[in-house]
Amino acid sequence: MGPTKSTTVRRLWLALAAATALTTLPACTTSSDEPDGTDRTARRAAASHAASVAALRTAERSTDGADSVRVESATTLGSMMSMTADGTLAWGDGLTGTLTITYTGGTLADTVRRLGSASMEARYLPDAYYARMGDRFAARAGGRHWIRYGYEDLKDLAGGSAAHLADHMRSTTPHQSVKLLLASGDVRKVGEERIRGRRTTHYAGTVDVAGLAPRDSGLSESRLAELKEQLTRAGVTIQTVDLWVDDRDLLVKKVERADTATGRLTQTAHYDDYGVGVSTQAPPAGDTQDFTELVDGQLS
Repeated sequence: MGPTKSTTVRRLWLALAAATALTTLPACTTSSDEPDGTDRTARRAAASHAASVAALRTAERSTDGADSVRVESATTLGSMMSMTADGTLAWGDGLTGTLTITYTGGTLADTVRRLGSASMEARYLPDAYYARMGDRFAARAGGRHWIRYGYEDLKDLAGGSAAHLADHMRSTTPHQSVKLLLASGDVRKVGEERIRGRRTTHYAGTVDVAGLAPRDSGLSESRLAELKEQLTRAGVTIQTVDLWVDDRDLLVKKVERADTATGRLTQTAHYDDYGVGVSTQAPPAGDTQDFTELVDGQLS
């Protein structure tokens, strides 16, 4: 017997939720040290590492303190999807913001197009995020265009299998990438580069996920355990991350690559206009369908 209607709908909307989460996915990195062969080289490498750690700790504090940012990203995940996202996010009092997400290829893009649109608006609020679907979806959902994904509801679904997704979406901010690079133990300076006309310093790390540790990151053991579980569920064991920090100690670009159970993940994100005003409201209740109703099979 094939999957029930409820199971099929559940998988579809969880896939959309996961895809939306990927627009702000934080980097996760860890690696091992290699011997340099001479004491002088080792001392030089240690001094360079310490300087890079200090610089990234300053960048983490500066980026965190900015409270908001304009983000532009492009993400590819195997044959499942490719997409772009742009908009603003704020994190001073829980994650809030609005992104426009456009699916440019892959099987998920085909699914979304069948629902009436290749792009959607996503609104992030501290307790939930909302995805605006097309008119074809609305025609099947009593005229309602928006899907509400409550974070606590995601935690309760499928025996808790979506809990890591809910936790991830509530904690995603640019400075998390810096924290995780610090937790890697492989912080290294690549060089000075210009990104979109701005002077930046390029840092990089390579990861064995199992080796994540608090180190200089400010991340707790419990938070690191959650991140390891999240990545393990996704099938990630090794990941590379590159970060670019400007002369105001703010993260301006991130590139991450990893092999996952779903395929090769590549994401590039640009951050600009730190401190931008962000005002996000929940869509009208009368135009919103709750995700829990969808997985209960109430969508015809």
